[in-house]
Amino acid sequence: RLHSHDVRYGSGSGQQSVTGVAAADDGNSYWRVRGRTAAECRRGTPVRCGQAIRLTHLGTGRNLHSHRFASPLSGNQEVSAFGEAGEGDYLDDWTVVCSGTYWVRDDEVRFQHTSTDVFLSVTGEQYGRPIHGQKEVHGMATSSQNNYWKVMEGIFMQPSEAFQVEQYHAEL
Repeated sequence: RLHSHDVRYGSGSGQQSVTGVAAADDGNSYWRVRGRTAAECRRGTPVRCGQAIRLTHLGTGRNLHSHRFASPLSGNQEVSAFGEAGEGDYLDDWTVVCSGTYWVRDDEVRFQHTSTDVFLSVTGEQYGRPIHGQKEVHGMATSSQNNYWKVMEGIFMQPSEAFQVEQYHAEL
């Protein structure tokens, strides 16, 4: 699970760390899907494959972020959480890479950083203290099995009426 908490990296950017955890009962693994920076995204609007979004950590209000700092363990590109109260910058934008027209709840998806083109990934590198056993989340230049993500739980909004009509009248 994509995870974060108010623990900062001791190197690189010094921003809030983002990790991967296996625990299903940790409230620090909840993220809100929002429109890309400076764009409105109405609640209940389906997310299109290829659309840029932001993921905001519910516990701290910081956005999933990346930039050209080396990640602490693997040396790939650092992924952090940045901003305050959901406000950050253009380096918070990620493109949803999926098959089909829309990001479907039960399907695997990739997130590609819009500014640097890396894929949000988790491999096997594990941290010691103070976040013992959590895995490093980083940006990888190539797509692989390490950068597929799937929504596990959350609050899902029903598609708007306009979306439902579009689904049933795709031939128009």
